[in-house]
Amino acid sequence: MSREAIVQAQLDAYNAQDLDGHCKHFADGVVVGNYLGDVVRTGMADYRANYEKVFAQFPKNRAVLLNRMSVRDTVIDHEHVDRGDGSAPFQVLAIYTFEGDKIVRVDFAK
Repeated sequence: MSREAIVQAQLDAYNAQDLDGHCKHFADGVVVGNYLGDVVRTGMADYRANYEKVFAQFPKNRAVLLNRMSVRDTVIDHEHVDRGDGSAPFQVLAIYTFEGDKIVRVDFAK
């Protein structure tokens, strides 16, 4: 599976609120950071707990892919996110870094 296909599969699982399907594309030691900022999450247990909470809090949450680019071990998505709760939608860049077929780091620019 290509890295672009892996990113699409995790996005599809995210939109379906399929926690297991989403998490299986990330390494056990996944790191989440704010672009050029702090690390906000480290490890699968922390990552999984965060998205379990997000899925429960925003059951209508959806991210629509606006653009995707890929260079070597990095895939960058530009997404439009609507929480589905009446709050203002927003755009985000998700920068996925790979080792092999797993995402080892994701940085968000909001």
